Amino acid sequence: MESRVEKAKKLHASRYSCSQAVYCAFCDLVGKTEEQARQEAAPYSGGAEIKCGAVLAAHLVLSAKAKERGLNEEALMEALENRFKDKNTTVVCQELRGAKGQPRLRTCRGCVEDASEILEQMLMELA
Repeated sequence: MESRVEKAKKLHASRYSCSQAVYCAFCDLVGKTEEQARQEAAPYSGGAEIKCGAVLAAHLVLSAKAKERGLNEEALMEALENRFKDKNTTVVCQELRGAKGQPRLRTCRGCVEDASEILEQMLMELA
């Protein structure tokens, strides 16, 4: 059985945006179809909200799970971002992609992989 991380990477390779790839790989866990998830995640692509779209997609999944279980949503988001920063030093899309002449810290595919791995780990911890 294919892992959700591998599914997210394959979706990204199939022209899904970073946010769409992550959200669609986990959409069944939050009661969404792939098409619903793809549409909902579209606005978060390419750093549209400053932060990495893959991280924002992981936020969507964790937010739904936090509400479902009565957990502290803000604490989960902070933990997610801290884990991502531990791997990549930042969650800011432009910094990750090396905009404005700065060195690239991580490819978009790498961000999809990292966000998916962290999300998968966090969901296992919540189980």
